[in-house]
Amino acid sequence: MARSLNAWVLTAVASMAAGLTLSACSSGSDGDQAQRTLSAAGASFPAAIYQRWFQGLSQQGVNVNYQSIGSGAGVRQFTAGTVDFGASDTPMKANAVDKVSRGVVQIPMTAGAIAVAYNNPSCELSLNQEQLAKIFLGQISNYNQVGCNDQEITVVHRSDGSGTTENFAKHLSAINPRWKTEVGVAKSVQWPTGVGAKGNEGVAAQLTQIEGGIGYVELAYVQGALEAAAVENASGKKVKPTNAAASEALGSIDLGPELIGGNANPKNGYPIVTFTWVLAYKTGNDDKTAMLKKTFNYMLSEEAQSQAPELGYISLPPEVVNKAKAAADSIN
Repeated sequence: MARSLNAWVLTAVASMAAGLTLSACSSGSDGDQAQRTLSAAGASFPAAIYQRWFQGLSQQGVNVNYQSIGSGAGVRQFTAGTVDFGASDTPMKANAVDKVSRGVVQIPMTAGAIAVAYNNPSCELSLNQEQLAKIFLGQISNYNQVGCNDQEITVVHRSDGSGTTENFAKHLSAINPRWKTEVGVAKSVQWPTGVGAKGNEGVAAQLTQIEGGIGYVELAYVQGALEAAAVENASGKKVKPTNAAASEALGSIDLGPELIGGNANPKNGYPIVTFTWVLAYKTGNDDKTAMLKKTFNYMLSEEAQSQAPELGYISLPPEVVNKAKAAADSIN
């Protein structure tokens, strides 16, 4: 699935890493343009599909300047009130929400698999839960320890605060007691081994350059020299990340009334999956309220959601879309 990404998507992702302002038209005064532009920042996980959606919105007169800076930085900017909306691969916790005086509405927008990506063409990597955790703990350091050729393993992890990291660490904590007690779960953790890179884009680029590299990225970034490993789910089955396998796992997740639920180790399908959220202010949006609602409703539209699979993401189930639209409509 991820390999179907074309050159357009690759260019879009690269542009998103540096931040891209999408404009509906070149005419009009600077003041008019400012009134039609929203600023946003956060997760790199959904950057490729957000790029596509925001290009579609630009044709409808709404411009979104989205900075793909990672969930941690996105939450900080959202909390500081320097953006019109934020984005995160993990929902904000209650104590973080309490720091936002305007209130917070967390809206699931898309979903996908976190792939264990590796650069070792002669290896068909299939990992049980113990092997997966030991690689990222630094206890397995050569591919010959997991049934492949003699090749040193170099772990590549995120160097920035990342919801992708937090979700990946949640899975490792769920399957390995040592990871849970010694490393734990956060947007930034103290990695026992490896080298860091910024963003999903940076990790994928670093993996491509390192023979024997292994890391974790949103599935859309597994391309070129990279492959995605099969990993073991809670029922003991080793599964590769595909749309169908990720959808099966996501279907078992109860988001709950606040739309922020998760499951770190599903029994069915590909087990490392996550929703990703837009962070909106509940109040104080003033004259941008209508533009924000138009943006969120377009992102949740059938047209937009239908584009998810071709870009390596999962379309939200209809019942989740309905609840997400209601949440988006609650902002004022």
